[in-house]
Amino acid sequence: QVQLKESGGGLVQAGDSLKLSCVDSGPTTRYAMAWFRQAPGQERKFVARVNLRNTETTFYADAVKGRFTISRDSAKDTTYLQMNALSPEDTAVYYCAAQVTPTISTNTYFRTSSYHAWGQGTQVTVFS
Repeated sequence: QVQLKESGGGLVQAGDSLKLSCVDSGPTTRYAMAWFRQAPGQERKFVARVNLRNTETTFYADAVKGRFTISRDSAKDTTYLQMNALSPEDTAVYYCAAQVTPTISTNTYFRTSSYHAWGQGTQVTVFS
């Protein structure tokens, strides 16, 4: 079992920055960590991913590439999402997710089905 706890959400103005944190715990091995977001009335969408084995390769959704950065502090079992140049379109509940299976199908890292542990989410609201 893996438990995930997000924090760091809030209400910010367009152009501001925010840093989300996700602390994971539990005995199950984590192979990758990811962030997703879900706006009202929309499906949950991929934001970013960091692999935890071999190399800390990262992946980003096109909508956040160049503005968001995912990172991992393994000593603290914490995954971060640094969000810069926020816009109202970034308003959503942000969820942390863990991949707990050794492998996933090719090019499925952006699918919610590739992750089997989820946090409760943290709200990010950006006003113009």
